[in-house]
Amino acid sequence: MPHSKKSLFTRILIWRAKHISQRQFIYILSILVGFTSGIGAVVLKNLTHLIQLLLEGKLIQQYHHAFYFVYPLIGLTLTYLIMKYVIGHRVNHGIPSTLFAISKRKGIMRRFQMVGSILTAPFTVGFGGSVGLEGPTVATGAAISSNIARLFHMNQASRTLLIGAAAAGAMSSIFKAPIAAIIFAVEVFSLDLTLASLLPLLLASISGVITSYFFFGSDILLPFKLEDGFVLNDVPFFILLGLVAGFTSIYFTKVYGGIHNFFDKISSPIKRLIIGGMAIGTIVFFIPPLYGEGYEVINHLVQGNPKAALENNFFNIDLDNVWVVIGLLIGLILFKIVASAITFGAGGVGGIFAPTLFMGSIMGNCLAKILNNIGVLNSPVSESNFTLVGMTGLMAGVLHAPLTAIFLIAELTGGYELFIPLMITATISFAITKYFIPHSVYTMELANKGELITHDKDQAVLTLMDLSTVIERNFVPLYPDMNLGDIVHNAVVKSNRNIFPVLNRKTSYLEGIILLDDIRSIMFDQSLYEEIKASDVMQNPPEVIKMQTDNMTRVMQKFQDSGAWNLPVVKDGKYYGFVSKSKLLTAYRRKLISFTK
Repeated sequence: MPHSKKSLFTRILIWRAKHISQRQFIYILSILVGFTSGIGAVVLKNLTHLIQLLLEGKLIQQYHHAFYFVYPLIGLTLTYLIMKYVIGHRVNHGIPSTLFAISKRKGIMRRFQMVGSILTAPFTVGFGGSVGLEGPTVATGAAISSNIARLFHMNQASRTLLIGAAAAGAMSSIFKAPIAAIIFAVEVFSLDLTLASLLPLLLASISGVITSYFFFGSDILLPFKLEDGFVLNDVPFFILLGLVAGFTSIYFTKVYGGIHNFFDKISSPIKRLIIGGMAIGTIVFFIPPLYGEGYEVINHLVQGNPKAALENNFFNIDLDNVWVVIGLLIGLILFKIVASAITFGAGGVGGIFAPTLFMGSIMGNCLAKILNNIGVLNSPVSESNFTLVGMTGLMAGVLHAPLTAIFLIAELTGGYELFIPLMITATISFAITKYFIPHSVYTMELANKGELITHDKDQAVLTLMDLSTVIERNFVPLYPDMNLGDIVHNAVVKSNRNIFPVLNRKTSYLEGIILLDDIRSIMFDQSLYEEIKASDVMQNPPEVIKMQTDNMTRVMQKFQDSGAWNLPVVKDGKYYGFVSKSKLLTAYRRKLISFTK
């Protein structure tokens, strides 16, 4: 039976190759990928809401607030147990893991990633983990698209395009914002926006949003209705909002990175789970609005009802005083990223997109309240508009995706009346954040390792290249105590290379190199064969490539700085081989052709 199935599938592949062109087949797969990403979004959202509904059931409804302390720890524990005993693998953050697959695994994602986020993210978020579902949804769709591409023997470029299409389908399904979803795929996954790539993204985005309409009807995650139009006099205040958003984005990224580094130093996953679970439980117990994704809080703020968002504050503070409300809102801004980063550090599975929207909306609303209550404005600014534009400002800064931010809010509000303030705030926030922090929260870790794909084709191609594929090993080693006669008879005569590594006999450490030019004038003078040693004529290499730490960008830089045609490679301190500039440039050219095909 397996043989007959395989034969049938092979016949299907042959038929497809004869009757459907590669481009047409990618269009078909894009529709399929958009649909599967939409289904992934539906499943993730429904599972999470089911868990939250059960936790808020009649049995414990009266004591629901008291359980805030223990819920996150239970959710993180269940997430850990599922990863260890059901999936058998760690489930990493959605979008960074997808970017890593594109950068270093040629767009290949392992099969468990198709279900990993679906099985774990609902428990993390449903039990109060202060993260979102967008990242896991994108990762699920990307993993499915990657494996569909492998099933049909698609090349690396096609796999990468389909992963981008899956991201577009997922975001389109979540927010019902198909244009912003396409831009998200282009900005975050560094896809080249050509006609060849645009149509698959369009098809996937349409497929994803139709899937969402089929299952959820016209319900929208963030149902905004724009009531206040743009007023020219508000331009200075939107500039101010852009400045505030920029520095808030820097705070967001720094805190996220700091807490991430703190948990990385804890080697035991159980310790991370306990410390993180108790910390997030404590934060959510005292600040209930930080429980879960937080979209309800955003909706309350946009509708001009901050009291509904803050009514469950632990100390039962009077919310009639606007400055008390402002103080509590600032507290939400400061602690949301702390809660989100701890959730990730403790081993939770989720996304950073929702926390960004949460903080951005509160930041915008808070600034509008301050402006309206300090007594210097003749006419108040629109708190609703500032709430919406604030989300754009933080998305542009934190995610380094200003166009996605602009078009997402424009689509969610059903019009482009706020387009000018959206552009002003997003541009300023992005520029400020980019100046201080060159990479987004999605790409920080990959960028630090030199494994980040970018829109710079040269940098992207170097990132995709594998150092091990250009290392040559057919060099005859020499030793410092070898005399000139041994060098000539045992190396020069037997080798077709003009460079020789000189190694320590005991440790194989590289002590120097000898070029054929270094001994050319003396190698035929037999009177010197016993007199001259390798140590007398060897020289230090102009640069040394370290296999564990040097990425291809650094390797290319070393060739450029040294002017050498061959550089030695060391691995664990020991000599491993050489990289030649000619082979490196040949490999670069081949990868460039493959990357831009």
